Amino acid sequence: MPRDAYQDALETLRADVVAFGERVSDQLDDALRAIETDDDALATAVIEGDDAINERYLELEGDCIDLIALQQPVASDLRFVTASFKIITELERVGDLATNLSAYVHSVDSPHFPDVSLLDVGRLAREMVDEALDAYDGADPDRAAAVVERDDELDGLCERVAETVVLKLVETTETFADDELADLLSEVNLLLLTLRDIERVGDHAVNIAARSFYMVTNRTTLLY
Repeated sequence: MPRDAYQDALETLRADVVAFGERVSDQLDDALRAIETDDDALATAVIEGDDAINERYLELEGDCIDLIALQQPVASDLRFVTASFKIITELERVGDLATNLSAYVHSVDSPHFPDVSLLDVGRLAREMVDEALDAYDGADPDRAAAVVERDDELDGLCERVAETVVLKLVETTETFADDELADLLSEVNLLLLTLRDIERVGDHAVNIAARSFYMVTNRTTLLY
């Protein structure tokens, strides 16, 4: 492949990875809105859209493998292609978590804890994914490092929301009959599972940022 065509292929891969990330981020946003509005139809659309996410992931994986096997990139180009390969894997897993979140919408009726905002936590996690993608797209190590630093903020927020859910459970158990209490415990379990999956989205955002940082600097020491 001529040098110009090779560089075009690298830039195409970058654009395709970013577009894939935006698509996954939209899936996550729809899943969070489905939780906020208890929208079964929107949740179903997210779940049904996961097959397309998986298919696109496999296409991009093939593109990365072809570039490595056929072009044998070296140095910074090799770091870019391998980072892209790892990043699409992280994004595919975010898509899986969006599907999980949407499945929870089908599993619970109207919430008993309306003032517990999982949406705030979810928005922070989504912001981290978007910022990590920006760091990759702009080859910006400072922005990548900033995403890693935000992980403590997300973890702390998840912990506070979990504590609120448990405290409210303790406060309200005496007001429910035994059969209602079983439903309430099931709902609390789903809330905590939702919180766990949102926190994992943040973990994947950190991984994307870490790959982007290494891609540009060939170093990991500022991140860990």
